[in-house]
Amino acid sequence: MAQENRSFDTYFGHLNDYRVANGLPAAVDGMPALAANPADDGSMITPFHLKTMCIENTSAAWATSHINYNRFDQASDTPTLDGFVVEAAAAAIGSGANDTIGKRAMGFYTDQDLIAHYFLATQFGTSDRWFAGAPVETEPNRMYLVAATSAGHAHKPTSPVSGVLTIFDLLDKKGITWKVYITDPNNDTELGFFSGFISKHQANIVPVAQYMTDLQNGTLPQVSYIDPGFATGQDEHPGGNIQVGVAYSTSLITALMNSSSWKDSVFILTFDEHGGLYDHVASRVDGQPVQTMTQASNGQPATVGPYPQDVAAQQVPSPDGIPPNDFITTNPPDPPGDFNRTGFRIPMMVVSPFSKKNFVSHTPTDNTAILRLIEVRFGLPNLTKRDAVASDMTEFFDFLNIPWKVPPTVPAQPTNGPCTDTLP
Repeated sequence: MAQENRSFDTYFGHLNDYRVANGLPAAVDGMPALAANPADDGSMITPFHLKTMCIENTSAAWATSHINYNRFDQASDTPTLDGFVVEAAAAAIGSGANDTIGKRAMGFYTDQDLIAHYFLATQFGTSDRWFAGAPVETEPNRMYLVAATSAGHAHKPTSPVSGVLTIFDLLDKKGITWKVYITDPNNDTELGFFSGFISKHQANIVPVAQYMTDLQNGTLPQVSYIDPGFATGQDEHPGGNIQVGVAYSTSLITALMNSSSWKDSVFILTFDEHGGLYDHVASRVDGQPVQTMTQASNGQPATVGPYPQDVAAQQVPSPDGIPPNDFITTNPPDPPGDFNRTGFRIPMMVVSPFSKKNFVSHTPTDNTAILRLIEVRFGLPNLTKRDAVASDMTEFFDFLNIPWKVPPTVPAQPTNGPCTDTLP
């Protein structure tokens, strides 16, 4: 299941505080003490604890993501990570919203707000080097989640793409059972971007109520994909109350924990992209090490890290050699580039009886690693060059000792936090 539009630093930048308070090492590359980002007026905006569970909308579109990466040279592969605040400001100005400084890009949450996420990410497995598939908005990133490519789309496709295989096509060929569970009352899924897919597989695309029934009856398929509540406000997207979305995804996880399917299942919760919200770790670029950087409050850049895994050159190949073919050309035009770059870091967790306790991965990879895990598990071929080089995720698991035969009790997630457009 992939929720919507949150960066790692926004959600888990203070995960170490929670870990240490629970007797665990500070193993996460979280929000740096010197983090800051410049506003248009030259002032430096520093991170702050958001009091509201709702913030005005932001963007992770191609141009925004490249400006986040390098504000004054969007074609550059050298990160300066100085465009988060100014782009959040632009989004507010363009939509008539209140935060015209862009301060919300630097806001963060803690376990006080997201206790269920913090508990699950700490008890089970998480990663501080998990990236969105591409520096693009929701729709093309969701294509990466099921096909390891957006088939040349840097923006939402205006018509379905043809000749592109999804993970479900591979599962069909191998006779592996699968379903797509839809939260919204309408058939709201990115699989509609693949020509003929929905009409061909109507029996496999069912309401999320069927997920609960399948858990109760022991009829869960071998692979399940849950589309979140885009229309119902349960997807954690900026603009809605994130606690409602957290409570919803947690309810799906705890339902699995309390079912007969728990004993041999894995629930992976991730996000589709960073939503233009601050993160101090640069997007991965093909052939370059992961780079971590922040703008100190005096405006001077400062590097932090890196982990040893970041030093080696990274493989982020273009999935299929198809360059972006739908750039915006009107003023201001999209900056040049290719699909040899990921998006920014996003929160994720791996909840399973086999999940190593309190595990933090530092292996750089992206959402296509989920596809790679499915391929390895069921002996499937790769979809594209991208999932072929992704992590297979086996480092998260202990299949011999089974750490969580008996699942823990997840704390209740509050949903009554304040929801305003004012900051902090």
